[in-house]
Amino acid sequence: MGTAASGFLVQRGLFEDVIDQPKSVRFRRRGTVLSAQGWQRLQAAEHLSSIRENAGRPYTLEQLSLRTGLSTKTLTKVRHRQRPVDQPTLEAYFEAFELVLGADDYISQDLSDTEISSAALSSLQEAPLKGQLAVDSPFYIYRAPAERLCVREVLQPGALIRIKAPRQFGKTSLAARIVSQSQEAGFRTAMISLELADQGVFSSLDQFLRWLCAMVTRSLEMPNRLQDYWSDLFGSSYSCNDYFESYILPADGRPLLLVLDEVDQVFAHEAIATDFFGMLRSWYERSRHGTVGSELWQQLRLVIVHSTEAYLPIKLNQSPFNVGLLIELSGFSDAQTHELAHRYGLAPSEEYTQALMALLGGNPYLTQLALFHLSRHTVSLTDLPKTAIAPQGIFNGHLRRLLGFLEEEPQLKSAMQRVVQSPGGAEIYPTDAVKLQGMGLIRFQGAAAVAASELYQAYFAHVLDLPPQQ
Repeated sequence: MGTAASGFLVQRGLFEDVIDQPKSVRFRRRGTVLSAQGWQRLQAAEHLSSIRENAGRPYTLEQLSLRTGLSTKTLTKVRHRQRPVDQPTLEAYFEAFELVLGADDYISQDLSDTEISSAALSSLQEAPLKGQLAVDSPFYIYRAPAERLCVREVLQPGALIRIKAPRQFGKTSLAARIVSQSQEAGFRTAMISLELADQGVFSSLDQFLRWLCAMVTRSLEMPNRLQDYWSDLFGSSYSCNDYFESYILPADGRPLLLVLDEVDQVFAHEAIATDFFGMLRSWYERSRHGTVGSELWQQLRLVIVHSTEAYLPIKLNQSPFNVGLLIELSGFSDAQTHELAHRYGLAPSEEYTQALMALLGGNPYLTQLALFHLSRHTVSLTDLPKTAIAPQGIFNGHLRRLLGFLEEEPQLKSAMQRVVQSPGGAEIYPTDAVKLQGMGLIRFQGAAAVAASELYQAYFAHVLDLPPQQ
C-alpha cells in the first residue's frame, strides 16, 4: 500500500468507527475529539459568554481553566482538536458554558496523531449573513442528520450526493462543510459554482464542458491540458470523459470530491442539460460496473447542489437526479431557531422562537436576518410583525424578489393568489403546487396548499389584491 493511500486510511478515522488497516500500521490512541459541530457550538457559546461577561474580550486559557476546572494543557488539547481526551473532559467544558454534550459533538474512537485542522471563531457579524457561511461560523445551525449522512456517504467509492432546497436555505453552506471534512480526510476537492459561468459559456455543449474541465483543473491547481485531450472527431462528451479518466483522476492516488453548485443554471439550456446530466449519471454508473476502469471512477465522489426554485424538467429525472443520496433541506425547527436565538444573545430565547416561527415558518435566511436586526436593536420583537411587509421593512428585498418571479409566471401568480385568498387553503394544479413549494412559498395541510408562513400570507394577500399597474 502506497504512502498516499495509507495516509488516507488513517485520516478516515475522522469519520468512521472502524478503519480497514492492519494493526501493525496503526499509531492511534483511544479517546474523544470534538467534531466540527461540537467545536462550532462550543466556540459560539464562548463568544456569547465573552460578550456578556468579559467585555467582549476572548477568554484566556487561564480564565477558561478557572471556569471549567480543567488545566490549561487539557484545554489546549481540546481546542486544537489534535489529540484525544476523555469524554468527561468534554462534558465539563460544555457544562461550563451551559451546553450539553451531544452524540454529534464528538468523535469517539481510536485517533491518529495526524493533525486535525481547527477553525477560529468568526467575530460577531457586523452585517446580515448572506450566501455561504464560513465553515467556522457560530451562526451555522446543524440540521441532523443531513451533515452526518453526507460525511458518511462521501466516503463510499463512487458516491453521489444530491442537495436540494429553495434558495437561501443553506445548501452551499452544507456543501462547504462536506468539502472541509473531506479535506481533513485527505481528499482532493474542487467546488465549482455554475453561477460563475456567463452566458457565453452556455452557447454550446462543447464550450460548457471545456469551461467545466478548465475550472476543475484550476481548482485542483493542475496545468490546463485541454488541448491534449479534446477531440472534435470524438465530440465534447467523450473528450470531457477522457479528460477526467486519463488526466484528472489518475493524477493523484487520493479520492476526488467534485461539488457542482447551482446546477439549476443548466436547466434552462435543454441542449446542454440532456447531455451534461446524462454524462454525470454515466460517471456514477461506471463506478458500479465492476469492469476495467471502475476502480478509477470510484475515486470520484460527486455532490450536486441545486435550488428547487428552478423547476426540474421531467425528462432530466432519469439523469443523476434519481440515484445516490438525496438530502432535501427543510426550514429550521423550533429547537434550531431557539439555538440560533441563543447564539445571537437574545433572551428569553423561547419568546423569540415562538414569535419567529409563527411569522417566518422556519425560513433559514429570514430567521437569520430577523435575529441579526433584533440583536442590533434596529427592530423590536413587538414591532417586527407590524413592519414585516412594509416597503421599508427588513424583509422587503426578499419579498420583492419572490413577487418579481411570480410576475414572470402569470399561472403561478394566479395559483398563489388562490392560496392566500382561501382561508382553509386551496387545491391547485400539481405542477403549480410543485413549483410554489420549490420556491418555499407554500406548504400543505392535507391536499390543501397554504402559505408557508404568516409573512407570505400577509404580503401576497396584500400585493396580489392590488389593481394591476397601468
